[in-house]
Amino acid sequence: MRFTILKILSRQVLISTLKNKSTIVLIGIFNILIIAALFSGYSAFRQQQASVKDHSHEVRERWENNPDKHPHRMAHYGYVVFRQKFPLSFFDFGMDSYLGNAVFLEAHRQNTVNFSEASLSNGLLRFGEISAGMILQVLLPLLLFFWGFDLIARERENGTLRILLTQGISWPELIVGKALGLFYLSLSIFTPAIVIGFILLASNNSGLHNSQAFGQFSVLITSYLVYLSIISLLAVYVSAQSSSSKAALIKLIGCWLVFTLILPKISQVAGQSLFPSPSKIAFDTKVEEELISQGDSHNPNDPHYKALKDSLLRAYNVDSTHKLPFNYGGYVMREGERLSAEVYNRHQEKLVSIYQQQQNAVRLTALINPFLAIKNLSMALAGTDYNTYNDFQNQVEAYRYKQAQAMNELQIKLISNKIKSSSDKSSAVSSQYWKDFPDFDYHFLSFTQVFGKEIIAIISLIIWVVGLFFLIKTTSTHLKAF
Repeated sequence: MRFTILKILSRQVLISTLKNKSTIVLIGIFNILIIAALFSGYSAFRQQQASVKDHSHEVRERWENNPDKHPHRMAHYGYVVFRQKFPLSFFDFGMDSYLGNAVFLEAHRQNTVNFSEASLSNGLLRFGEISAGMILQVLLPLLLFFWGFDLIARERENGTLRILLTQGISWPELIVGKALGLFYLSLSIFTPAIVIGFILLASNNSGLHNSQAFGQFSVLITSYLVYLSIISLLAVYVSAQSSSSKAALIKLIGCWLVFTLILPKISQVAGQSLFPSPSKIAFDTKVEEELISQGDSHNPNDPHYKALKDSLLRAYNVDSTHKLPFNYGGYVMREGERLSAEVYNRHQEKLVSIYQQQQNAVRLTALINPFLAIKNLSMALAGTDYNTYNDFQNQVEAYRYKQAQAMNELQIKLISNKIKSSSDKSSAVSSQYWKDFPDFDYHFLSFTQVFGKEIIAIISLIIWVVGLFFLIKTTSTHLKAF
């Protein structure tokens, strides 16, 4: 292809489209929408960030200000952890509004993450939220289809297409050149979104997370540029294949509906049908049934823990738990915590595996749907996808288990076997132990982890770009000038 020809064709598309007043109005409306979405998203992010900081400080302060008491009482006193948002989450809300934000941690029990924005808002949220990512993924392609449906079909109808081709311009040059002009038009909306997004990201004080956020933002920009080039090429290619502008418009609107509405819904339904997940009640019931079958650590007559007691008495050659060189009650609590955590984690892993299989059904659909590819990639890079949420749950459970076992270890080492009740004043340990226990510190998924989990989306975008160029090259000989 000759660069000079591509430059002339792209400039002609750009100038002729911008001469239309409606084009300027549409560009202005889209920029206003994106700016409003970015600032409202950033404002919500900063409010949530401040709320998490304040509430986390309050929870920590109350934890440290607890008086001297029995360690197991502190284990049941509990702790509250709040989910932080990734610095780039204001760009693409993804699943954030439907995921919980706070979880109560306590011994022997794994609580769910509650208080999602969806559960606290009115029913209007079901219609979706306007974010910069949503505008670029859904609305901008529709606008590009509107601008590009007649770029070649109109030339054929006017009889000017034959003149262009007789001047030595090849079909691939014509399609790519006009697609390049359409792509430049998309930058009139995409560029302000990126510039403002960069400024907002730079103004956020997220410490160490900022460097990773900038890296993911650069990949996000590249991904959207590839996506917009795919949409531009597709619009012009359909226009070249269609006998009239009307036929081209109908085909492109059909493509938009299939990409943004039909295929995503079909893939979700297919995933849920092929890999059905249990309800929360069914999940909790299975966990509870297995825990009951393993024994109750709070019941001294439970067969499992009676066998454990007998084995300890034999091992230490004593006839009473009071003669053991450590606190027997703490030992039992530690064993009970270990077993209950193993049961829960095993069932949780199975549940997450089902969710992953459902998500894989959607991810595979991205190979034939660039919209799903950019949607999945955008959510992952913005830190608003399910993988990020699941990683938060895993880190929270690890912290809960560490905290509960730390309290059990204090009971084992510091509490005498002669003490019969946790209400006994002599069973209290120093409150300095609560202060010394570290606060919860969430670490976001690394760039490599994010990138690796969305490799299908990346492959999809590459396949679409290469596939469209290949299609233009191989089918151009069959295109007609009249």
